[in-house]
Amino acid sequence: MHLYERLKAETASDRQYLLSAPVIQRALHGEVTRELYVEFLTQAYHHVRHTVPLLMAVGARLPERHEWLRESILHYLDEEHGHEQWILNDIAHAGGDRGGAAASQPSLATEAMVAYAYDTVMRRNPLGFFGMVHVLEGTSVALALEAADRIQAALALPTNAFSYLRSHGELDRQHVGDLEAILGRIEAEDDRRAVIGCARGIFWLYGNLFRMLGTAQADAAASPSLRRSA
Repeated sequence: MHLYERLKAETASDRQYLLSAPVIQRALHGEVTRELYVEFLTQAYHHVRHTVPLLMAVGARLPERHEWLRESILHYLDEEHGHEQWILNDIAHAGGDRGGAAASQPSLATEAMVAYAYDTVMRRNPLGFFGMVHVLEGTSVALALEAADRIQAALALPTNAFSYLRSHGELDRQHVGDLEAILGRIEAEDDRRAVIGCARGIFWLYGNLFRMLGTAQADAAASPSLRRSA
């Protein structure tokens, strides 16, 4: 079985855990406050800013038998560079504090997800990182564009407050195709298990990130970004 199809089949229940997060359902129904949207962007900043360092770590730790992956990683690096700045710009356009968001601390759930990704790459199998790509970019394609439309309509925010969701949603359509091609060339069972295992973990950790939005702990970390810019 193609690894992409196996990945979708073996993580179906984990994906449902993510998608059933109440905040995601509220977003898809346009029931999100400006504060909650800015809080989501703040947590997105805290994990997206690690994408490039994680990709660099994957490239550095690839075994020789996966030399063919380096070109794909370099391409991905070029496309992902600077996306955290898109998020900070969106925060400012949504009426939040751009500098405060950058200076805030991530929620425990966000920090756990980032730590899990680094642990996968540095201590276990760097190919597991593509399980995280499947979760974050596959979810973006499925949800980002629809959620952006619903949130904008509900909050009457300017279009330039949604560059991350909209641009990422469009860009990730291409990335999902690229990911499918990469997974099709991964044949060793230990590498396949690494991808699936990481995807399962990230589905749950990303689901917990959404479940912490709006809680006291997350508010304490993200609160500086909710102040309006002077």
